[in-house]
Amino acid sequence: MKKNNKKDTGWGTVAVWYNTLIRGNDTYQKEVILPHLLRLVAPKSGKRIADIGCGQGFFSFAFAESGATVTGFDIAKELTALATTHAKEHSKLNVAFYTAPANQLPARDNAFDTALFVLSLQNIEEYREAVAESARVLKQGGELFIVLNHPAFRIPTSSSWEFDEATKTQYRRVDRYALPFSTKIDMTPGTADSKKKIYTLSFHRSLQDYVKAVTKAGLVVTGLEEWHSHRTSQKGPRAEAEDAARKEFPLFLMLRAQKQ
Repeated sequence: MKKNNKKDTGWGTVAVWYNTLIRGNDTYQKEVILPHLLRLVAPKSGKRIADIGCGQGFFSFAFAESGATVTGFDIAKELTALATTHAKEHSKLNVAFYTAPANQLPARDNAFDTALFVLSLQNIEEYREAVAESARVLKQGGELFIVLNHPAFRIPTSSSWEFDEATKTQYRRVDRYALPFSTKIDMTPGTADSKKKIYTLSFHRSLQDYVKAVTKAGLVVTGLEEWHSHRTSQKGPRAEAEDAARKEFPLFLMLRAQKQ
């Protein structure tokens, strides 16, 4: 039996906040990631999809609305509870949710046509085991999609936007990249009381680390895309530079792989 992934990365403590955020307007999930995934995954009737690290089910429901049969898995019981409640309100959709670690899914071998980690693999400590588990539950010829905050440009606590006044250029500062590390993310930046602070845990890895995990699991990388922000700056002295920088530095990286 595989070792159980019991690492608490804190997402259960922000379940209500995250549910409100992701269902709002003008989010990256809705405006950038979802349209790309609908294009790539092409969910339809008869397609079986595993949404690993599904959270409260935002992407799961979108795939199910296109006719696919979707199973969501997440280690945070608070998030799967929200997803299950929402599923009861949409009983015509073929969608179900289970509380489980990503490296020990309650699913049989070769059960799914497609598996996804959408902004979840970066929050899983045992990421190699999780990728291997996704390969186990994929059928022959099935595909895996991994969407990440871009590991080269969006490094938690170690990257930022900077502005060069001399050249009027906005650029991306990167302080770390090659070596993996974990870091706490402050989910309550406006809260001064340390006792009321809420943190989640995130893990940085290089692109090479993720590709190695995929190939070690017996999958073949078949595609890579980089997705940019859809937003534009309000009028101001730096607006042109900010918009130019958004086109230069992608927010998200998508890896596509297939089980041979």
